[in-house]
Amino acid sequence: MKIRTALKRFQLWRFGWHVLIALLATIGIVYSLVGTIGDNESLGTIGILVMIVAFWVAFFAFLLSNQETIRSIKENGDRLDNVGEMISRNNNLLAQIAQAVRLGDAAKSIAFRDAERTELAEAVIAKLHAHEFDATNAMISAMERKTEYQSLAAQLRQTAQQYRNATEKERIRQAVNHILKLGREYRWTQAYRAADNLIRAYPHSHEAKGVRAKLKQIRDARKKELLALWDEAVLAKDTDRSLEILKELDPYLTPSEGLALQDAASSVFKMKLHNLGVRFSLAVTENQWRSALETGRQIIQDFPNSRMAHEIRGKLDILELRARHENRSQDQPAQTASVPHATRSPAGPDHASAPGT
Repeated sequence: MKIRTALKRFQLWRFGWHVLIALLATIGIVYSLVGTIGDNESLGTIGILVMIVAFWVAFFAFLLSNQETIRSIKENGDRLDNVGEMISRNNNLLAQIAQAVRLGDAAKSIAFRDAERTELAEAVIAKLHAHEFDATNAMISAMERKTEYQSLAAQLRQTAQQYRNATEKERIRQAVNHILKLGREYRWTQAYRAADNLIRAYPHSHEAKGVRAKLKQIRDARKKELLALWDEAVLAKDTDRSLEILKELDPYLTPSEGLALQDAASSVFKMKLHNLGVRFSLAVTENQWRSALETGRQIIQDFPNSRMAHEIRGKLDILELRARHENRSQDQPAQTASVPHATRSPAGPDHASAPGT
Protein backbone atom coordinates (compact mmCIF):
# COMPACT_ATOMS: atom_id res chain seq x y z
CA MET A 1 0.00 0.00 0.00
CA LYS A 2 2.90 2.39 0.84
CA ILE A 3 4.62 1.54 -2.45
CA ARG A 4 1.48 2.32 -4.45
CA THR A 5 1.04 5.60 -2.54
CA ALA A 6 4.64 6.56 -3.29
CA LEU A 7 4.22 5.72 -6.96
CA LYS A 8 1.11 7.84 -7.16
CA ARG A 9 2.93 10.67 -5.41
CA PHE A 10 5.56 10.64 -8.14
CA GLN A 11 2.79 10.45 -10.76
CA LEU A 12 4.31 7.37 -12.37
CA TRP A 13 0.81 6.21 -13.23
CA ARG A 14 0.49 9.06 -15.72
CA PHE A 15 3.25 7.63 -17.89
CA GLY A 16 1.39 4.38 -18.29
CA TRP A 17 2.79 1.01 -17.30
CA HIS A 18 2.70 -0.20 -20.89
CA VAL A 19 5.22 2.47 -21.90
CA LEU A 20 7.66 1.53 -19.14
CA ILE A 21 7.32 -2.19 -19.85
CA ALA A 22 7.77 -1.68 -23.60
CA LEU A 23 10.86 0.46 -22.99
CA LEU A 24 12.46 -2.13 -20.70
CA ALA A 25 11.65 -4.95 -23.11
CA THR A 26 13.14 -2.99 -26.02
CA ILE A 27 16.33 -2.26 -24.11
CA GLY A 28 16.64 -5.89 -23.11
CA ILE A 29 16.15 -7.13 -26.68
CA VAL A 30 18.66 -4.59 -28.07
CA TYR A 31 21.31 -5.53 -25.49
CA SER A 32 20.76 -9.23 -26.17
CA LEU A 33 21.08 -8.79 -29.94
CA VAL A 34 24.18 -6.63 -29.64
CA GLY A 35 25.75 -9.09 -27.22
CA THR A 36 24.96 -12.03 -29.52
CA ILE A 37 26.21 -10.32 -32.68
CA GLY A 38 29.32 -8.88 -31.04
CA ASP A 39 29.96 -12.04 -29.10
CA ASN A 40 29.82 -10.01 -25.88
CA GLU A 41 28.48 -12.12 -23.04
CA SER A 42 28.23 -9.15 -20.65
CA LEU A 43 25.83 -7.24 -22.92
CA GLY A 44 23.79 -10.41 -23.49
CA THR A 45 23.56 -10.99 -19.76
CA ILE A 46 22.49 -7.39 -19.18
CA GLY A 47 19.82 -7.77 -21.86
CA ILE A 48 18.43 -10.91 -20.21
CA LEU A 49 18.37 -9.20 -16.81
CA VAL A 50 16.57 -6.17 -18.24
CA MET A 51 13.94 -8.44 -19.83
CA ILE A 52 13.50 -10.23 -16.49
CA VAL A 53 12.99 -6.86 -14.82
CA ALA A 54 10.45 -5.96 -17.54
CA PHE A 55 8.57 -9.19 -16.82
CA TRP A 56 8.35 -8.51 -13.07
CA VAL A 57 7.36 -4.92 -13.66
CA ALA A 58 4.58 -6.16 -15.95
CA PHE A 59 3.48 -8.69 -13.33
CA PHE A 60 3.51 -6.02 -10.60
CA ALA A 61 1.51 -3.65 -12.82
CA PHE A 62 -1.01 -6.42 -13.50
CA LEU A 63 -1.52 -7.03 -9.78
CA LEU A 64 -2.00 -3.32 -9.08
CA SER A 65 -4.40 -2.95 -11.98
CA ASN A 66 -6.35 -6.02 -10.86
CA GLN A 67 -6.57 -4.65 -7.31
CA GLU A 68 -7.83 -1.31 -8.60
CA THR A 69 -10.41 -3.07 -10.76
CA ILE A 70 -11.71 -5.16 -7.85
CA ARG A 71 -11.92 -2.08 -5.63
CA SER A 72 -13.79 -0.19 -8.35
CA ILE A 73 -16.23 -3.07 -8.84
CA LYS A 74 -16.88 -3.24 -5.09
CA GLU A 75 -17.47 0.52 -4.88
CA ASN A 76 -19.85 0.36 -7.83
CA GLY A 77 -21.70 -2.52 -6.19
CA ASP A 78 -22.06 -0.53 -2.98
CA ARG A 79 -23.34 2.43 -4.96
CA LEU A 80 -25.88 0.21 -6.73
CA ASP A 81 -27.07 -1.17 -3.39
CA ASN A 82 -27.48 2.36 -2.06
CA VAL A 83 -29.33 3.43 -5.19
CA GLY A 84 -31.59 0.39 -4.98
CA GLU A 85 -32.34 1.11 -1.33
CA MET A 86 -33.06 4.78 -2.14
CA ILE A 87 -35.39 3.78 -4.98
CA SER A 88 -37.20 1.38 -2.65
CA ARG A 89 -37.66 4.14 -0.05
CA ASN A 90 -38.90 6.52 -2.74
CA ASN A 91 -41.38 3.93 -4.01
CA ASN A 92 -42.73 3.44 -0.50
CA LEU A 93 -42.96 7.20 -0.04
CA LEU A 94 -44.79 7.64 -3.34
CA ALA A 95 -47.21 4.86 -2.40
CA GLN A 96 -47.92 6.61 0.91
CA ILE A 97 -48.45 9.93 -0.89
CA ALA A 98 -50.84 8.29 -3.36
CA GLN A 99 -52.74 6.72 -0.47
CA ALA A 100 -52.87 10.06 1.35
CA VAL A 101 -54.34 11.78 -1.70
CA ARG A 102 -57.20 9.29 -1.84
CA LEU A 103 -58.05 9.48 1.87
CA GLY A 104 -59.97 12.12 3.80
CA ASP A 105 -58.55 13.84 6.87
CA ALA A 106 -60.21 11.48 9.36
CA ALA A 107 -59.15 8.41 7.38
CA LYS A 108 -55.58 9.74 7.09
CA SER A 109 -55.37 10.16 10.85
CA ILE A 110 -56.40 6.53 11.38
CA ALA A 111 -54.36 5.04 8.52
CA PHE A 112 -51.06 6.70 9.39
CA ARG A 113 -51.33 6.74 13.18
CA ASP A 114 -49.24 3.60 13.71
CA ALA A 115 -46.64 4.67 11.15
CA GLU A 116 -46.38 8.09 12.77
CA ARG A 117 -45.95 6.61 16.25
CA THR A 118 -43.25 4.29 14.94
CA GLU A 119 -41.33 7.12 13.26
CA LEU A 120 -41.56 9.31 16.37
CA ALA A 121 -40.30 6.50 18.61
CA GLU A 122 -37.44 5.78 16.22
CA ALA A 123 -36.44 9.46 16.13
CA VAL A 124 -36.33 9.60 19.93
CA ILE A 125 -34.30 6.37 20.18
CA ALA A 126 -31.84 7.66 17.55
CA LYS A 127 -31.26 10.84 19.58
CA LEU A 128 -30.90 8.79 22.75
CA HIS A 129 -28.27 6.44 21.28
CA ALA A 130 -26.41 9.47 19.91
CA HIS A 131 -26.20 10.72 23.54
CA GLU A 132 -28.20 13.85 22.73
CA PHE A 133 -30.06 13.64 26.03
CA ASP A 134 -31.41 17.20 26.04
CA ALA A 135 -32.95 16.75 22.59
CA THR A 136 -34.36 13.38 23.70
CA ASN A 137 -36.07 14.90 26.74
CA ALA A 138 -37.42 17.80 24.68
CA MET A 139 -38.99 15.43 22.15
CA ILE A 140 -40.55 13.27 24.86
CA SER A 141 -41.92 16.34 26.63
CA ALA A 142 -43.47 17.57 23.38
CA MET A 143 -45.12 14.17 22.89
CA GLU A 144 -46.50 14.19 26.43
CA ARG A 145 -48.47 17.33 25.65
CA LYS A 146 -50.53 15.43 23.07
CA THR A 147 -53.12 13.02 24.39
CA GLU A 148 -52.68 10.41 21.65
CA TYR A 149 -48.92 10.13 22.36
CA GLN A 150 -48.89 10.18 26.16
CA SER A 151 -48.61 6.41 26.58
CA LEU A 152 -45.81 6.23 24.00
CA ALA A 153 -44.03 9.14 25.69
CA ALA A 154 -44.18 7.32 29.05
CA GLN A 155 -42.58 4.22 27.51
CA LEU A 156 -39.87 6.28 25.83
CA ARG A 157 -39.09 8.22 29.00
CA GLN A 158 -38.62 4.94 30.88
CA THR A 159 -36.36 3.64 28.10
CA ALA A 160 -34.34 6.87 28.14
CA GLN A 161 -33.93 6.71 31.92
CA GLN A 162 -32.72 3.10 31.79
CA TYR A 163 -30.25 4.00 29.04
CA ARG A 164 -28.83 6.99 30.92
CA ASN A 165 -28.38 4.96 34.12
CA ALA A 166 -26.68 2.07 32.30
CA THR A 167 -22.96 1.40 31.98
CA GLU A 168 -21.24 1.70 28.60
CA LYS A 169 -21.42 -2.06 28.07
CA GLU A 170 -25.13 -2.10 28.90
CA ARG A 171 -25.76 0.86 26.58
CA ILE A 172 -24.07 -0.97 23.72
CA ARG A 173 -26.13 -4.07 24.46
CA GLN A 174 -29.38 -2.07 24.51
CA ALA A 175 -28.48 -0.37 21.22
CA VAL A 176 -27.58 -3.69 19.60
CA ASN A 177 -30.87 -5.25 20.73
CA HIS A 178 -32.77 -2.28 19.31
CA ILE A 179 -30.93 -2.55 15.96
CA LEU A 180 -31.60 -6.29 15.73
CA LYS A 181 -35.27 -5.64 16.55
CA LEU A 182 -35.41 -3.24 13.58
CA GLY A 183 -33.85 -5.95 11.46
CA ARG A 184 -36.40 -8.55 12.55
CA GLU A 185 -39.10 -6.03 11.58
CA TYR A 186 -37.41 -5.70 8.15
CA ARG A 187 -36.85 -1.97 8.61
CA TRP A 188 -33.44 -2.12 6.97
CA THR A 189 -32.88 1.59 6.34
CA GLN A 190 -33.38 2.48 9.99
CA ALA A 191 -31.44 -0.59 11.16
CA TYR A 192 -28.31 0.11 9.11
CA ARG A 193 -28.41 3.82 9.94
CA ALA A 194 -28.61 2.97 13.65
CA ALA A 195 -25.76 0.47 13.24
CA ASP A 196 -23.54 3.11 11.64
CA ASN A 197 -24.33 5.54 14.45
CA LEU A 198 -23.50 2.89 17.06
CA ILE A 199 -20.15 2.08 15.42
CA ARG A 200 -19.25 5.78 15.29
CA ALA A 201 -20.19 6.19 18.96
CA TYR A 202 -18.24 3.10 20.11
CA PRO A 203 -15.51 2.40 17.50
CA HIS A 204 -13.55 0.29 20.00
CA SER A 205 -16.42 -2.12 20.73
CA HIS A 206 -16.31 -5.51 19.03
CA GLU A 207 -20.02 -5.97 19.79
CA ALA A 208 -20.84 -2.70 18.01
CA LYS A 209 -18.66 -3.63 15.03
CA GLY A 210 -20.33 -7.03 14.75
CA VAL A 211 -23.90 -5.73 14.57
CA ARG A 212 -23.77 -5.25 10.79
CA ALA A 213 -22.81 -8.90 10.33
CA LYS A 214 -25.78 -9.94 12.49
CA LEU A 215 -28.07 -7.71 10.42
CA LYS A 216 -26.76 -9.35 7.27
CA GLN A 217 -27.62 -12.78 8.68
CA ILE A 218 -31.19 -11.65 9.39
CA ARG A 219 -31.46 -10.07 5.95
CA ASP A 220 -30.09 -13.17 4.19
CA ALA A 221 -32.50 -15.39 6.12
CA ARG A 222 -35.45 -13.19 5.11
CA LYS A 223 -34.27 -13.19 1.51
CA LYS A 224 -34.07 -16.99 1.53
CA GLU A 225 -37.56 -17.19 3.04
CA LEU A 226 -39.01 -14.85 0.39
CA LEU A 227 -37.38 -16.83 -2.43
CA ALA A 228 -38.96 -20.02 -1.09
CA LEU A 229 -42.37 -18.31 -0.85
CA TRP A 230 -41.91 -16.95 -4.36
CA ASP A 231 -41.21 -20.45 -5.75
CA GLU A 232 -44.30 -21.83 -3.99
CA ALA A 233 -46.54 -19.04 -5.31
CA VAL A 234 -45.23 -19.42 -8.87
CA LEU A 235 -45.73 -23.19 -8.81
CA ALA A 236 -49.25 -22.69 -7.45
CA LYS A 237 -49.88 -20.08 -10.21
CA ASP A 238 -51.07 -17.65 -7.55
CA THR A 239 -50.36 -14.44 -9.46
CA ASP A 240 -51.55 -12.00 -6.79
CA ARG A 241 -49.42 -13.67 -4.12
CA SER A 242 -46.46 -13.92 -6.51
CA LEU A 243 -46.55 -10.20 -7.28
CA GLU A 244 -46.93 -9.35 -3.61
CA ILE A 245 -43.86 -11.42 -2.72
CA LEU A 246 -41.89 -10.10 -5.69
CA LYS A 247 -42.52 -6.52 -4.58
CA GLU A 248 -41.09 -7.29 -1.13
CA LEU A 249 -38.28 -9.42 -2.54
CA ASP A 250 -37.04 -6.86 -5.07
CA PRO A 251 -34.88 -4.75 -2.67
CA TYR A 252 -33.06 -7.89 -1.52
CA LEU A 253 -31.93 -8.95 -5.00
CA THR A 254 -28.62 -8.11 -6.62
CA PRO A 255 -28.72 -7.11 -10.32
CA SER A 256 -27.59 -10.60 -11.38
CA GLU A 257 -30.23 -12.27 -9.18
CA GLY A 258 -32.86 -9.94 -10.61
CA LEU A 259 -31.90 -11.04 -14.13
CA ALA A 260 -32.13 -14.69 -13.06
CA LEU A 261 -35.74 -14.15 -11.91
CA GLN A 262 -36.66 -12.01 -14.89
CA ASP A 263 -38.22 -14.79 -16.99
CA ALA A 264 -40.34 -16.13 -14.13
CA ALA A 265 -41.41 -12.61 -13.13
CA SER A 266 -42.33 -11.82 -16.73
CA SER A 267 -44.58 -14.89 -16.86
CA VAL A 268 -46.29 -13.85 -13.64
CA PHE A 269 -46.89 -10.34 -14.94
CA LYS A 270 -48.30 -11.67 -18.21
CA MET A 271 -50.64 -14.01 -16.34
CA LYS A 272 -51.80 -11.19 -14.07
CA LEU A 273 -52.43 -8.92 -17.06
CA HIS A 274 -54.33 -11.70 -18.81
CA ASN A 275 -56.54 -12.28 -15.76
CA LEU A 276 -57.29 -8.58 -15.45
CA GLY A 277 -58.09 -8.43 -19.16
CA VAL A 278 -60.56 -11.28 -18.85
CA ARG A 279 -62.19 -9.64 -15.83
CA PHE A 280 -62.44 -6.35 -17.71
CA SER A 281 -63.96 -8.02 -20.78
CA LEU A 282 -66.57 -9.87 -18.70
CA ALA A 283 -67.52 -6.67 -16.87
CA VAL A 284 -68.00 -4.81 -20.15
CA THR A 285 -69.97 -7.68 -21.69
CA GLU A 286 -72.31 -7.80 -18.68
CA ASN A 287 -72.62 -3.97 -18.54
CA GLN A 288 -71.03 -3.85 -15.09
CA TRP A 289 -69.46 -0.45 -15.67
CA ARG A 290 -68.22 0.26 -12.16
CA SER A 291 -66.36 -3.04 -12.10
CA ALA A 292 -65.04 -2.40 -15.61
CA LEU A 293 -63.84 1.06 -14.60
CA GLU A 294 -62.07 -0.22 -11.46
CA THR A 295 -60.42 -3.05 -13.36
CA GLY A 296 -59.41 -0.72 -16.19
CA ARG A 297 -57.80 1.69 -13.76
CA GLN A 298 -55.93 -1.17 -12.13
CA ILE A 299 -54.59 -2.28 -15.51
CA ILE A 300 -53.44 1.27 -16.28
CA GLN A 301 -51.79 1.59 -12.86
CA ASP A 302 -50.08 -1.81 -12.75
CA PHE A 303 -49.25 -2.17 -16.46
CA PRO A 304 -49.04 1.41 -17.81
CA ASN A 305 -46.95 0.50 -20.87
CA SER A 306 -49.07 -2.42 -22.07
CA ARG A 307 -51.20 -2.27 -25.22
CA MET A 308 -54.26 -3.11 -23.14
CA ALA A 309 -53.63 -0.12 -20.85
CA HIS A 310 -53.23 2.15 -23.89
CA GLU A 311 -56.59 1.01 -25.31
CA ILE A 312 -58.41 1.36 -21.99
CA ARG A 313 -56.86 4.76 -21.34
CA GLY A 314 -58.49 6.07 -24.51
CA LYS A 315 -61.94 4.95 -23.30
CA LEU A 316 -61.81 6.01 -19.65
CA ASP A 317 -64.21 8.92 -20.28
CA ILE A 318 -66.84 6.54 -21.64
CA LEU A 319 -66.33 4.09 -18.77
CA GLU A 320 -66.62 6.87 -16.17
CA LEU A 321 -69.81 8.19 -17.80
CA ARG A 322 -71.46 4.78 -17.86
CA ALA A 323 -70.32 4.05 -14.29
CA ARG A 324 -72.02 7.27 -13.17
CA HIS A 325 -75.20 6.23 -15.02
CA GLU A 326 -75.04 2.85 -13.29
CA ASN A 327 -74.74 4.53 -9.88
CA ARG A 328 -77.71 6.75 -10.62
CA SER A 329 -79.77 3.80 -11.77
CA GLN A 330 -79.17 2.07 -8.43
CA ASP A 331 -79.68 5.18 -6.29
CA GLN A 332 -82.83 6.36 -8.13
CA PRO A 333 -84.62 3.28 -9.53
CA ALA A 334 -87.86 5.14 -10.14
CA GLN A 335 -86.17 7.85 -12.17
CA THR A 336 -84.18 5.24 -14.07
CA ALA A 337 -87.37 3.41 -15.07
CA SER A 338 -88.78 6.62 -16.58
CA VAL A 339 -85.59 7.31 -18.55
CA PRO A 340 -84.76 4.00 -20.24
CA HIS A 341 -81.83 5.31 -22.26
CA ALA A 342 -79.86 5.98 -19.06
CA THR A 343 -79.54 2.27 -18.34
CA ARG A 344 -79.59 0.84 -21.80
CA SER A 345 -76.19 -0.47 -22.93
CA PRO A 346 -75.07 2.10 -25.49
CA ALA A 347 -74.18 0.87 -28.92
CA GLY A 348 -72.14 2.50 -31.60
CA PRO A 349 -68.52 3.04 -32.56
CA ASP A 350 -67.58 4.36 -29.10
CA HIS A 351 -68.74 1.21 -27.29
CA ALA A 352 -66.16 0.35 -24.57
CA SER A 353 -65.24 -3.16 -25.58
CA ALA A 354 -62.53 -5.23 -24.04
CA PRO A 355 -59.14 -4.67 -25.66
CA GLY A 356 -58.30 -7.25 -28.24
CA THR A 357 -61.94 -8.45 -28.62
